[in-house]
Amino acid sequence: MTQTLDVPRHVVPARPAPGLVARWAVVGGVAAGPLFLVAGIAQGLTRDGFDFTRNAISQLALGEAGWIQTASFLLAGVLLVAGAAGLRRALRGGPGAAWGPALIGVFGISFWTAAFFPADAGAGFPAGSPDATVMSGHGGVHMAAGMVGYLALCAAFLVLARPLAARGLRGWAVASRVAPVLVLAGFAASAASVLAFTAGAGLGLLWLSAVTARLAGTPAGRWPAELRAAPPRAELSRTPDSAPSWRRRHPAGH
Repeated sequence: MTQTLDVPRHVVPARPAPGLVARWAVVGGVAAGPLFLVAGIAQGLTRDGFDFTRNAISQLALGEAGWIQTASFLLAGVLLVAGAAGLRRALRGGPGAAWGPALIGVFGISFWTAAFFPADAGAGFPAGSPDATVMSGHGGVHMAAGMVGYLALCAAFLVLARPLAARGLRGWAVASRVAPVLVLAGFAASAASVLAFTAGAGLGLLWLSAVTARLAGTPAGRWPAELRAAPPRAELSRTPDSAPSWRRRHPAGH
């Protein structure tokens, strides 16, 4: 007697989708840069004595309304660290899954350091401050934190170029390798123009938001094409004196 068994199609389980908490963490990471920049620009346009051509956004933490910028630093740090954790989940098992989020985490921590160690007054801000800036201990820590943070961010862009390329986003990968050059160029030109520094820092924040959103929204190829193209079903035949075989029948009474 011939027995024909239908074997269901071999389904390769996909990697579990990130949980709700991880999704919101990624959203926080995407929002961190734009929120920080919007808050800084809004304050700079309304604070007496602040001049974007002479003053850095971090100086907004000084003066009576300085708590707003301090809170902005703290919130941005929280969102960046959360975004790093969410991105790690999105990249799990792929290239850049360890170092990329870790470097973004360092960048987020630098914002907390900047909040607790404010920049020095100078260049006429807060209103009535002298033009010359005298480096203090907290000002030195603030500057060092910013330097370490943005170097970590630039390194993160280079690391994240790998998963971008792995997802077929070649243009994004190239841009992620170019972004650090532009950010560091803005910092290098800060001696001549504070606006160049602000532009470089802002570019880094916005590109991080774009890359985080792109990586979280573009799944990596999980399985080889030959596994995804498995046959829908196969017949398994068994006879009393023959071993099972795929796609084979043995007549009854053999």
